[in-house]
Amino acid sequence: MALAERVGRLATVSADGAPHLVPVTFAVSERFVVIGIDEKPKSTLDLKRLRNIRSNPCVAICWDRYDEDWSRLWWVRADGMASIAERGRSWERAWEALTDKYEQYRHAEHRGPVIMVEVTKWSGWAHG
Repeated sequence: MALAERVGRLATVSADGAPHLVPVTFAVSERFVVIGIDEKPKSTLDLKRLRNIRSNPCVAICWDRYDEDWSRLWWVRADGMASIAERGRSWERAWEALTDKYEQYRHAEHRGPVIMVEVTKWSGWAHG
């Protein structure tokens, strides 16, 4: 259910313990949930989520569905350990998976890093 979604929310924690939450596109590559740092305009590629992962690799990703019909509500959370790939075969495979999932990535040359999340725990809830 969650892995078919188009967007998730990545939670990281800074070195001083401050939480940071951002919406992300993602895919599954090998045994990882992967999140690319793409070419959309940014003031820097030294993003807070990357700095946080470098100092504390524990992350969570949450997917959810809200509906006015509360019998359709659900959420899924993946807790895991993140690393950052900047080159190599895992980086290439991650971008291939992201490009397969998102049409918008098919017209860009990817140079940015990829967050590689090895999930250690899945949890979730669904109505009924």
